[in-house]
Amino acid sequence: MTVRAWAELLRVSALFTVPGDALAGAAATGRRPDRGTALAVGASLCLYEAGMALNDWADRDEDAVDRPHRPIPSGRIAPGAALAAAGALTAAGLGLAARAGRPALAVATGLAATVWAYDLRLKHTPAGPAAMAAARGLDLLLGATATGAAKTTRRGSDTPPGPGVASGPGPGPGPGPGPSPGAGAGAASASAGGPGPGAAEAVRGRVRGALPAAGLLGAHTYAVTAVSRHEAQGGSTTAPLAALAAVTALGAATLRERCGRGPEGPAPAAERGRAAEALRSHPTRATPASTTPRLLLTALTGTYFRTAAGPLVHAALNPSPPLTQRAVGGGIRAMIPLQAALATRAGAAGSGLAVMALAPLARTLARKVSPT
Repeated sequence: MTVRAWAELLRVSALFTVPGDALAGAAATGRRPDRGTALAVGASLCLYEAGMALNDWADRDEDAVDRPHRPIPSGRIAPGAALAAAGALTAAGLGLAARAGRPALAVATGLAATVWAYDLRLKHTPAGPAAMAAARGLDLLLGATATGAAKTTRRGSDTPPGPGVASGPGPGPGPGPGPSPGAGAGAASASAGGPGPGAAEAVRGRVRGALPAAGLLGAHTYAVTAVSRHEAQGGSTTAPLAALAAVTALGAATLRERCGRGPEGPAPAAERGRAAEALRSHPTRATPASTTPRLLLTALTGTYFRTAAGPLVHAALNPSPPLTQRAVGGGIRAMIPLQAALATRAGAAGSGLAVMALAPLARTLARKVSPT
């Protein structure tokens, strides 16, 4: 076993497509990246690589015929070692997610279950692309639930005391009394280490706010996965053409302006109506500060379309295995500008630029280690 063999097994060049999920999820909640976001990125990386190792373990007999150069069929990595790595990486990912809070752990558990179900059972069924799309969407939601988790827990534990909680000094000697048996449910939940009702509602709001971005990223993943099902044998023009149509629609959807939203989800309808009325009554002139994010969003979306669409056109015209694999690789790399565009669309241009900075690294490493 060599470093090169493990790099091929884990497809390390595709790793750069992972951090943008959590950053786009954080941006969708209206919060800045924090410690929870970093933990979500670490958990995502571990679970992604677990899926890569498990994928090759599950496909070892098929790869022995179609792709004998892969690390397991070529004998460079033992099947048991790949399976053990998948288990260890899954445990590490769940451990990191647990440190970001119970909601993040719940999402990470669903993500891990989806990854294992896809590799062991769903990959070669009609449900395969949907499972992969769900995994990418959950990865983005992991970043949304992990970001701001500490602040949410503190806010949820600040539940006003129930009627039975004394608020002043007690009549007897010694320190003031603690909560009586009539204390509110929020205090009991906080003392048990779980989020109070306010924290649970805040988490639900963050998830609702991130669902549109998760849907767009999941739709792209579905299209790329549908193409990847033909990369070993080739021969399909329908899948690349369908993916090309999806990429075009996703680019247009990403460019559309979103309604106003707060850090915990979309703004109420009445609030959006008042904001629209105010804009009609007092129109504002565009300034460089207001047009720059829009220009950046347009540039990032154009990069996404160019990265994904070109190889898909070639694969549709000549559906050979090499060109189909190239289309899949382009679709994987296109996730980076899509994630960057989603973050910028949510108002986090800095996160968008940080995600986009990963693209040259992914492109350089892909020349040495294939992402497919």
